[in-house]
Amino acid sequence: MPEYLKTYVRVVDGFNRRVGRATMYLIFAMMGILLYSSISKAWLLPSLWTLEMAQFVMAAYYLLGGAYSLQLDSHVRMDLLYGRWTLRTRAMVDAVTIIMLFVYLAFLLYGGVSSTAYALKYGETSYSAWAPYMAPIKIIMTIGVLLTFLQATSIFIKDLAHAVGRPIA
Repeated sequence: MPEYLKTYVRVVDGFNRRVGRATMYLIFAMMGILLYSSISKAWLLPSLWTLEMAQFVMAAYYLLGGAYSLQLDSHVRMDLLYGRWTLRTRAMVDAVTIIMLFVYLAFLLYGGVSSTAYALKYGETSYSAWAPYMAPIKIIMTIGVLLTFLQATSIFIKDLAHAVGRPIA
């Protein structure tokens, strides 16, 4: 494989690993928000922002962690025949089926960019009583989809290299 593809794979994998490892700790932020929500509802004046903020943190958690999950191959896979195939056969099948992932992510990215642009242009807010601005979560959403697209491209390159008998380490 050309050196620039190896560099691309190394840079994307390294960046998504760091983002994914940092993103794992958002679960504790969400737990803290939900704990505060429970306490405030039981003993204090209930907060308007806690449920929606927990939803935003959870969305950031799975959108920013998606690329890392893809990198670790820890996503859900229907394994009827796949486990019996050789590594080279798996790589060839993965290289073909990942094209559907590219189409899906391209649509998500297009929608994310247009939705983020709308939120920024018009100052879109949520329809809840708290009414937070939607642009920050939409920016995170778009970044998460972009990182997943980049990681899928990295995996595609590795699968092609493996399918032709020159795996990238």
